[in-house]
Amino acid sequence: MAQTLTAQDKNTLRTAAYGAVSLLAAADAAGSPHKAATHGSIALASATGLVGHVLAEKSKVENLDGKSVAALADHVLPALTAAMALLKKQQPAEAANFRDTVLVALEAATRARKGEPGLALVAMSRKITGALDAA
Repeated sequence: MAQTLTAQDKNTLRTAAYGAVSLLAAADAAGSPHKAATHGSIALASATGLVGHVLAEKSKVENLDGKSVAALADHVLPALTAAMALLKKQQPAEAANFRDTVLVALEAATRARKGEPGLALVAMSRKITGALDAA
């Protein structure tokens, strides 16, 4: 039987998912960061399964207001790797769901902008995907 997620585990998942959207929006200074964050957050809110329930919980996600993209990345990228590691260990069936949910949110955030994504946005998407796959 799968273990139950602790409050800290749930916080890690929320920080990772919402942080990924915030990080992508912050990296898109030339586009519309607010629109990207909105579309990405809507995609996260449509998640299903255990991941959907955790992301839907009404609690503030701390430390997503970094002074720079680098500061935000220092917080979010390790959280993405930690979230995947804990799901693979405690809820293996949900690990792929979490990864897919974050990637759909990134796609939604990217499509919110007009025109093709810039190089910085593409690079940040790769870093986020790399953090998800590092676990």
